[in-house]
Amino acid sequence: MEKQLAPLDTLFPVDESPETALSQVVRWVGETLRADRCFLYIRNPTAGKGRIAFCWRKFASIPDVTQPEWQEDTGSLPQEDPLFAAALSDEPSVYVEDVETADPDVLNRVFENRTFGHRALIHAHITDKGQLWGILQPCQFGHPRRWTQYERSLMEDLLPQLLPWIQKYVSETSLQKNIPGQREG
Repeated sequence: MEKQLAPLDTLFPVDESPETALSQVVRWVGETLRADRCFLYIRNPTAGKGRIAFCWRKFASIPDVTQPEWQEDTGSLPQEDPLFAAALSDEPSVYVEDVETADPDVLNRVFENRTFGHRALIHAHITDKGQLWGILQPCQFGHPRRWTQYERSLMEDLLPQLLPWIQKYVSETSLQKNIPGQREG
């Protein structure tokens, strides 16, 4: 019998700010999966902007990919990055065991090596009603990795629990105030 993931509010206090809770989740996922790095890309689907807001690293020598500024993500990125295009299209999460041998329809090896440098990754899509809100990405450096069924189940159970935290985080950022046609408050 597979172990079920406890509800997120039992793992992390519900009275935490979204920023604190999401940072703790990213660390927890990285440590639980024994990954080398785990990051969370947060996206505002209304604005078509996103950023890597949270990044946990096992060692300081692993690159920190945190992005301080929100960036347009609907321009050339989906053409350059098939994984991102899949996320935008509300396709299932992608489990890559080896970036070096993955099908080019799944990922752009040159882009992955240049941008992230990892060898194996989970590209976990956090969506709601066909809209991408986030990507949780634990990864491994230096060698391929087979993602177990338990790890896959853990990720899939976690993703819908992250959605309200991400939506609250987006609503509390200054980006929300800069969207034409939306009221403040």
